[in-house]
Amino acid sequence: MSWLPENVSTYGGEVDYLFYLIYYITGAVFILVTVAMIAFLVIYRHREGRRAIYSHGNTTLEIIWTVTPAVILVVLSFMSQATWAKIKSSAPPSDLAVQVTAKQFNWEIVYPGPDGKFGTADDLSLENQLHVPVGKPVHVILKSKDVIHSFFLPHLRLKQDTVPGRDILAWFDATKPGQYEIPCAELCGFGHSGMKGWLTVHPPDEYARWVKERWPSS
Repeated sequence: MSWLPENVSTYGGEVDYLFYLIYYITGAVFILVTVAMIAFLVIYRHREGRRAIYSHGNTTLEIIWTVTPAVILVVLSFMSQATWAKIKSSAPPSDLAVQVTAKQFNWEIVYPGPDGKFGTADDLSLENQLHVPVGKPVHVILKSKDVIHSFFLPHLRLKQDTVPGRDILAWFDATKPGQYEIPCAELCGFGHSGMKGWLTVHPPDEYARWVKERWPSS
């Protein structure tokens, strides 16, 4: 059973696969190195009457333990490239975009309104509340008012730093209705631990009602 938060993202399975692959590889290496260290401590411990022996090392072994990690890292890089590009380098088309501005210590979330433009009179501004429909790509325009924050949706396997002076596009597509936490994953000051928002994923008809309540004339 997975000990990660439940995955409710279309690309979460790919992220989890890479995570567990790297986890098991590093776990195996940790066990191997630990066993070898303990074995060497026992085998080469001090014994009365035995003189120390100088060894210049083994060139073949040194090449093996240098090349093997390098090959593993290169293979993992190629394996993760497609997933990284899918999540970070491009976003699927969508008519739903929200603007999230990180502050000390809250998330300011702005919807553009029926005109589809930010910075106009019909914008809707919420504090720490993000509402989206299930099964639809959502574009999130990330900003920061002060220091570096990190927009984190653990259930959707999305984590993106927000930097003052930059607009950064992130996206997700939720697969299950529910309420999910939006913490800040960057130590941003005294109130960091209390900087918490909530993502509410609605069924399509429920989201349509939510929109109608905010913009009755739309």
